[in-house]
Amino acid sequence: MSQFSAYINYLSLEKKYSPHTVIAYTKDLEVFSEFCLKTYDSSLIHDCGYSQIRSWIVFLLEEGVGNRTVNRKMASLKSYYKFLLKTEQIKVSPLLKHKALKVAKKVQIPFSVKEMENVLGELYFEDTFEGVRDRLMIELFYATGIRKAELIGLRVSDVDLNNNTVKVLGKRNKERIVPMVASLNRCMRDYLSKRSEVMITADCGNLFLTKSGAKVYNSLVYRVINSYFSKASSKLKKSPHVLRHTFATHLLNEGADLNAVKELLGHTSLAATQVYVHNSMAKLKETYQNSHPRNIKT
Repeated sequence: MSQFSAYINYLSLEKKYSPHTVIAYTKDLEVFSEFCLKTYDSSLIHDCGYSQIRSWIVFLLEEGVGNRTVNRKMASLKSYYKFLLKTEQIKVSPLLKHKALKVAKKVQIPFSVKEMENVLGELYFEDTFEGVRDRLMIELFYATGIRKAELIGLRVSDVDLNNNTVKVLGKRNKERIVPMVASLNRCMRDYLSKRSEVMITADCGNLFLTKSGAKVYNSLVYRVINSYFSKASSKLKKSPHVLRHTFATHLLNEGADLNAVKELLGHTSLAATQVYVHNSMAKLKETYQNSHPRNIKT
């Protein structure tokens, strides 16, 4: 049995982390365990002190691993040691006084309004199941700001066309209700009509399907977004996550309340939402320059 079995169950069952997060955390622990075995002849990382952890950090940096990735691995270790403290397997975390490595701030550049109009207003979507589905994916990302995993997890029963809402199951199984704009409602109706013609895999109640009737998957969703936006944008990154940023930035640019955007995005803290304020700062400055009484020329 793995030394991490109880911890994995804790993350999955008690903390309700997504399978993707659990796998990532476990992988980091296993890699550190292998390093300890090769370097210190012991793979039991609960016996490690900070000197061993620091030597792993040095090793990673010398291997060309970036500061951001190292910090992520330290976060995995820190989470594990917190679990060991909670279960009274250790008395002090070896990472108690560890400070994260400095990283350059990552600025996510959203799509412009013009780029969104180019995709949704000018690009041709075939009137087939896949064409209508692809358009709905883009409309849904842009109109609601949901995450890729949330879109993949949507079920037909989550959609309420009469009340113009979508029920979204977010991180840690937290549900939120997101409103639908009229254009999204129309796309949803078109897609559901096409979906009813697909031979669906048994008991698959998921909203988004492949043409063979199975649940869509990560790489397919990414490929759809990248494909269409490659025709309308020169930005290097074209992904569902950029659409999430675009949703938040465009709302804030039009004067939406930060707390309202926080609720729509499914963030647990306002700090997570404030990153989008940086994207809308240019618009804010323009509004300030044009509106402040001391700056208006007579």
